[in-house]
Amino acid sequence: MTIEFSELGLGDKVNEAVSAAGYTTPTEIQAQAIPYVLEKKDLIGIAQTGTGKTASFVLPMLSLLEKGRARARMPRTLILEPTRELAAQVHENFEKYGKNHRLTVALLIGGVSFEDQNKKLDRGADVLIATPGRLLDHFERGRLLLTGVDILVIDEADRMLDMGFIPDIERICSLLPARRQTLFFSATMPPEIQKLTQRFLRDPVKVEVARQNSTADTIAQKLLKVGRTPAEKRAALRDAIRGASELRNAIVFCNRKRDVATVARSLERHGFSAGALHGDMDQKSRTDTLDRFRSGDLPILVASDVAARGLDIPAVSHVYNFDVPTHAEDYVHRIGRTGRAGRSGVSITLVSPGEDKYVDAITKLIQRDIEWMSSGTPSKAEPDAGAEEAPRKSRGRSRRKDDRSERKGGERSNAGENERKSNERAEPRAEKREAQKPDTQPRNTPAQAPRRANNDDGPSSFKSEGHIPAFLLRAPVKQA
Repeated sequence: MTIEFSELGLGDKVNEAVSAAGYTTPTEIQAQAIPYVLEKKDLIGIAQTGTGKTASFVLPMLSLLEKGRARARMPRTLILEPTRELAAQVHENFEKYGKNHRLTVALLIGGVSFEDQNKKLDRGADVLIATPGRLLDHFERGRLLLTGVDILVIDEADRMLDMGFIPDIERICSLLPARRQTLFFSATMPPEIQKLTQRFLRDPVKVEVARQNSTADTIAQKLLKVGRTPAEKRAALRDAIRGASELRNAIVFCNRKRDVATVARSLERHGFSAGALHGDMDQKSRTDTLDRFRSGDLPILVASDVAARGLDIPAVSHVYNFDVPTHAEDYVHRIGRTGRAGRSGVSITLVSPGEDKYVDAITKLIQRDIEWMSSGTPSKAEPDAGAEEAPRKSRGRSRRKDDRSERKGGERSNAGENERKSNERAEPRAEKREAQKPDTQPRNTPAQAPRRANNDDGPSSFKSEGHIPAFLLRAPVKQA
């Protein structure tokens, strides 16, 4: 029997906003979760990506917040998200469905000045949406009190685990009132997350609307054998995009941040309109890129796993895995960016020699075989000067820098800093060995574009061979 939003017990203002948005029938997770949230029960919600988990807590929270008023620096509710993009998306949901309410919603994420966020907190926030690192920054500065929180929402809990946020989550929970309502939402439920729910939830109701780690039936999943070298993989990707039927837009996922920029440059050089999105970009650039992709101005988005979780871009027609995810769960989240809200979608995963073990782990997790594309002959690599790899001498240094930024950067930083935890995985050892092999791609061929003047490919001015500046040859001046 079909149920409508008006039968779930939501307030009139919320129902009016939902109707204005064009929705009448809730999804399965919404139909099951909303009544329990309105009853103020603790909840564990498990559903695959794209099933409407966000609205299943936003809508009942709006109804519960109709009574009461926030005090300065003491939010009434708290929603924790693993990434800035997810936090901003939840904020948009509150603006969309809460247009008939006079609620103050504060967004605490990295890449935004503390001063602007402090002004919001000083006015009082009915709803506080935050990433864990930035939230603790405000608390440690004495700008925030958490003793008035009535409802806690931990969204994308398994992603929190992957990004190393669980210690922060435990600390935040210890700062909250013991008598509160806690809502836990996740696509998967690994053992570490189960322990967390047992510790911080009281007699929770469990709502599970799909088998864990399942993929939507609306997604046509395919595998494509490609060559071993990055140039061959980039050529195969371009061929796959050119040969796709009914491709409206696409997300290309890479395992490493440096490959995101390289693949995006390669696609642009070969006539595609593509943009990059990864965790080292400043917040303004990330937001602008996502907005262009959502609006259709940017047909192809090359991204790290920062875009793999929860981002609501319903009309994505294709997903390409430039690299096979080294963690099988990431495959589920990546391809979940397509085939959303009943639409059909296509996912194509490029498989290089040595990556079959990751494919086996994926098929075991999702409990289904994935079809191999018949046109699996590796493409011949074209000259790709615009997307050359970083020089070998700088690779070790840049890798160490990336690792440090992934451990120390993040939500505790000011504008332009990295996220607290990296949104990418470390690449497999086999790939590390591959990256250290001499680059066999020809350089400085006539087909290649000239190098940029400001890149790091050229020789250093202070190497032992070549011209030595005159001031280095002068004898030291003796002091009187």
